Amino acid sequence: MKALYFKNFGTSAVLEYGELPEPVLQADEVLVKTEYIGLNFADIYRRKGEYHIENNKPYINGYEGVGKIVKVGSGVGQFNIGREVLFVDVPFANAEYVAVPRDNIIHLPQGISSQLAVSVGLQGLTADFLAHDLSKPNEGDQVFITGISGGVGQILAQMLISEGISVYGSASTKAKKKLALSFGVKEVFPSREKGWSDKLAGKFDVVYDGVGKTLNQNISFLKNRGKVIFFGMAGGTPPQVDLIDLLAHSKSILTGDLWDYLINFEERQQRSQRLFSYFLNEKIAISEPTIFSLADGKKAHDYLEEGKNIGKVLLKP
Repeated sequence: MKALYFKNFGTSAVLEYGELPEPVLQADEVLVKTEYIGLNFADIYRRKGEYHIENNKPYINGYEGVGKIVKVGSGVGQFNIGREVLFVDVPFANAEYVAVPRDNIIHLPQGISSQLAVSVGLQGLTADFLAHDLSKPNEGDQVFITGISGGVGQILAQMLISEGISVYGSASTKAKKKLALSFGVKEVFPSREKGWSDKLAGKFDVVYDGVGKTLNQNISFLKNRGKVIFFGMAGGTPPQVDLIDLLAHSKSILTGDLWDYLINFEERQQRSQRLFSYFLNEKIAISEPTIFSLADGKKAHDYLEEGKNIGKVLLKP
């Protein structure tokens, strides 16, 4: 099979494209022929050696994709060959064929295309978990999303707006600001400029931070008794936090790992169907993904790492 792989950690220059052996199917797995593969910031960290990656020679990156079942293991049971499925947490995804454990399969409901499913899969389930498990804002609350036009930010903003919550955020370009405002976001601030953050001190009930280095700034945005939801480090490692100051103002930092919530097949189905319902009921729309050939994986990594994307970046075998 064709795959995108690397032998040593480093810049995108380490990436190679070529023939590797097809995965050997275990009894509890199905073999998926991938149609699209999601590219995420975590894949960049893995390529650099800064994030856990499954031990394999050579390394095959990627954990998210969509495609059709072409073979089933002896212990899988009723999984129809030819059925289109999504997975969001299965290693070695940067390949034409991926062995997916039965419990990691997500069924696509009628009306959800494969391209939409993989464009919203990981980021959408993350947004759902942030909104419904970690933060639980109330109707009428004011929230701020750092990096609001990214994959998680786009979905999270619309999810919250549909539930009566006032949403603000920051974005790095005018195009990204325009996109967020089109969703009904109240105001978008320029993340690469200074001078506006002091005006937001004490304004928000909840702040979502997937950037990392902005953590202290986002704590200052909170009202007393407010919560920062910390869920990523797209901009770098977060600074140290003054816990005494948090205590003095009854502010909280909440964090969590999506994989502690996607613990079995049933949990994945329940959460994914809730996510997909927002799209089927036209409460959420997303920008078109940017698609690269899997053979052009280096270009895709550079594009994402340089912050050129608005929304999802996909690889197509």
